[in-house]
Amino acid sequence: MHIVLIEPEIPPNTGNVARLCAATGSELHLIEPLGFSLDDSQLKRAGMDYWQHVRWHRWPDWSEFRNHRPTGARLWFIESGGPQLYTDAEFKENDYLVFGRETAGLPKKLLNENVNCWLRIPMFNPEARSLNLSNCVALVLFEALRQQGFRCASDGFRSGAQGSGIKVE
Repeated sequence: MHIVLIEPEIPPNTGNVARLCAATGSELHLIEPLGFSLDDSQLKRAGMDYWQHVRWHRWPDWSEFRNHRPTGARLWFIESGGPQLYTDAEFKENDYLVFGRETAGLPKKLLNENVNCWLRIPMFNPEARSLNLSNCVALVLFEALRQQGFRCASDGFRSGAQGSGIKVE
């Protein structure tokens, strides 16, 4: 699986997502501008010593990322207001789960251009604006992995090779 963060702003969230990617063998894509420096101490603290185990890419903008993803790669945009629950999507290996900025979410233009791939996480309290970004990533990623039978788990419940090969760009 691939996790895409468009213009993330809060270092601990990105660090937590990096840790999640390391634990699940998912690739992380960071799309600039970033709201922090990659040598930020909070980013490192949240990611702990997992950064060395994360396959990640840094992209200068959305266009560059979009132009370099593999042909046929599916993008899922997770944002409030989506027409479909994330649990109703049928995820496949190597899908891209796309999340927006903590303060603004994903651009409306992008969502409107991809309405068939726009997913939402249900919220039960109208007074609560949103969930934490790293929590959202974890929810959707683990649903996608569950649908695939947790094939890459190394915890003894399923067999299969754990992700390997670290590429830092």
